[in-house]
Amino acid sequence: MPELDRIVVVTRPRAQADGLALSARALGRAVEILPLLEIAPVDDPAPLRAALANLPGYALVVFVSPNAVDAAFTHVASWPAQVPLAVVGEGSRAALARHGVAAPGYTIHSPLDSAHSDSERLLQNLDLAAVAGRRVLIVRGDGGRELLADALRAAGATVEAVAAYRRSTPVLTPELGARLRALLAQPNDWIITSSEALRGLAGLVDALDPGSDAGRLQLQQQRLVVPHARIAETAHALGLRHVTLTGSGDARLLAALQSQ
Repeated sequence: MPELDRIVVVTRPRAQADGLALSARALGRAVEILPLLEIAPVDDPAPLRAALANLPGYALVVFVSPNAVDAAFTHVASWPAQVPLAVVGEGSRAALARHGVAAPGYTIHSPLDSAHSDSERLLQNLDLAAVAGRRVLIVRGDGGRELLADALRAAGATVEAVAAYRRSTPVLTPELGARLRALLAQPNDWIITSSEALRGLAGLVDALDPGSDAGRLQLQQQRLVVPHARIAETAHALGLRHVTLTGSGDARLLAALQSQ
């Protein structure tokens, strides 16, 4: 049974946090939203707008995250039904649905196993021969993994990757420092959905008391709930051992909260 005195800390970017927080509160849990990544538009949206203005020219458009979907659709009035889409995870599929793009009216490729959503599994479910010699657009954040683009290029596709948003770790302000200290003072349940966010958290904790291990020792007492093996690996590399790996999707994250 869950320890109900533990706070559920939802660390998603602010725009994606409310639904998960509401569902966790419905389980009777106290919830605090503490975004560990800040999402902002790219400084120059011209390349993104130019790519999206020519959607019928692509054999496939891939969205790597819900943030990529939301940022792109600020520049898309309606999606051409003949242009297939691909998403890495169920969160991106849900984001497309919020913008009116869903099966059966649109072709949306995704990993076959929704519990294991990543670029590798998306590639397993794509007909790579069908994109050979054709243009593929990848909409992502600034930076990001190159695995998907490299694999598509190796299959003969002409790949264009365009940044739709930029990510950054929050600045350690006195207010944020006070919130972190309060949350670290007792063991809580932290929902971490990004390796980058987890590394950012570790950096913020270290900055609370430079030269001291106190914050990191408190962080090691926290329970992390993560949807992907790469995030669990990042946690272990940071010396964090109380990690529950759930598989992708909010339902699995919430089920883990109930079972702990």
